[in-house]
Amino acid sequence: MRTHSLAVSGMATLVALLVGTGAAPRASSISGQVTIHERQGEVTEDIQNVVVFLEPVDVPSKAPRLTPTNTTIALQSRQFSPRVRVVTEGSRVDFPNQDPFSHNVFSKLNGGFDTGVYGRGKSKDQTFKEPGVYPIYCNVHPRMTAFVIALNTPYFTQAGNDGRFVLENVPPGQYKLNVWHDRTSLVAQDVTVGAAGVANLRVELDARGYKYAQHKNKLGKDYTSATGDRY
Repeated sequence: MRTHSLAVSGMATLVALLVGTGAAPRASSISGQVTIHERQGEVTEDIQNVVVFLEPVDVPSKAPRLTPTNTTIALQSRQFSPRVRVVTEGSRVDFPNQDPFSHNVFSKLNGGFDTGVYGRGKSKDQTFKEPGVYPIYCNVHPRMTAFVIALNTPYFTQAGNDGRFVLENVPPGQYKLNVWHDRTSLVAQDVTVGAAGVANLRVELDARGYKYAQHKNKLGKDYTSATGDRY
């Protein structure tokens, strides 16, 4: 009986120690839905390009260490596919050319980069060392535009085709919720994440003021033909 009593006592002590030291709070999830207010008669066709990410403001537990989220944006049918990619800072993006003609990928942000012209079956890559929203263009085809969003937070996602989103494994604490789309202004709001998480958030973006503007080529000049395409 004494041995059994000691075992029970030891177990009780272990439980008390675990409770007393405080295990890390269980991570929660944040879910919601984004809509885009369009001009009258227009319908949103690119809701999946919405990016949702959290910036910690006051979080008792440490965020997971950032790891590279290397990925690909293909050059296909005179388009970047997909148009939007989200990565952690320090990640590499590959740009494989899947067209039967040449492309030249470039960006101007944070010093910019320029792959030079390369042909079918070739691939170039770029590492995004600094956080930011990088507009990506082709120096051959003026209508080709993509965006790489490099973040210094592990809490990010993109909306589904219905605008719904879920951010998983978010520790309790205070955050700033950011919602980005290339045709609207960034929307940010404070969010308190408790043990039960946050559900049914509603965010509306406003694209009514968006106007397409043709970007310049990598030399800062207009493209040289009506379409700009050389191929």
